Amino acid sequence: MIKKILLSLALGLSMTLFTAQAQDFNNGQWVDLTHAFDENAIYWPTADSFKKTTVFEGETGGGYFYSAYNFSAAEHGGTHLDSPVHFSKGQMTADQVPIEQLIGKAVVIDISKQAQKDRNYQLSVADIKRFEKTHGKIANGSILLINTGSSKFYGNKKKYMGTTKRGQEGVKNLSFPGIHPDAAQFIVDKRNIKAIGLDTPSLDYGKSTPFKSHIILFGHNIPGFENVANLDQLPATGATVIALPMKIKGGSGGPLRIVAFVAHK
Repeated sequence: MIKKILLSLALGLSMTLFTAQAQDFNNGQWVDLTHAFDENAIYWPTADSFKKTTVFEGETGGGYFYSAYNFSAAEHGGTHLDSPVHFSKGQMTADQVPIEQLIGKAVVIDISKQAQKDRNYQLSVADIKRFEKTHGKIANGSILLINTGSSKFYGNKKKYMGTTKRGQEGVKNLSFPGIHPDAAQFIVDKRNIKAIGLDTPSLDYGKSTPFKSHIILFGHNIPGFENVANLDQLPATGATVIALPMKIKGGSGGPLRIVAFVAHK
């Protein structure tokens, strides 16, 4: 009898803890962090842009409406995933990133004021420590998002990425904020995050050529999210992020649908 009572209490406690930890998606607001894929989607100057063509659209001979389209694009453009293999040989490909690594509590560091003054600004270790002084240490298993204030420029290539030019000439003229390699190294050495993302075309700032932040983060199998939208609509902590990319076998990245849920207090 005593064993049964203890077992019942243990099960009750487990259920209570499970219920307390479960996310109530009925009491809050969803925020879409994904830019639409269309002719205005931002792609790297050397990459193939998004193209959509019509297969059929209209009334069929059978008397019903039907529509179908084809699309093509580079892996890396619009709101997308960078899988670790993108800059680190032997690391996870797009289809290998575990789902649990793409879902988690968001931590949003706002550097929009700095980036407004300097479009080549890079998230620093000091920025991270300043954030933590106010909001506490970045929790283990967080998805770290960097708000540079760039999302409002999306669609305007000149303002968003510094140039409208294509090819290598466009690459030379890129200008946008990113993550400093020292900050990337601090994150992998001192913090334990699932993934990292920001509202620009690259984790490294526009003028980077060695792409050290990519290499550091991806060398530790931390995937990246780029061209993320609406980060200014998220609180510094507490939102739940769900980031599900196209599952391209062996892919170095792919289109990403990323959303966040902000619970009502």
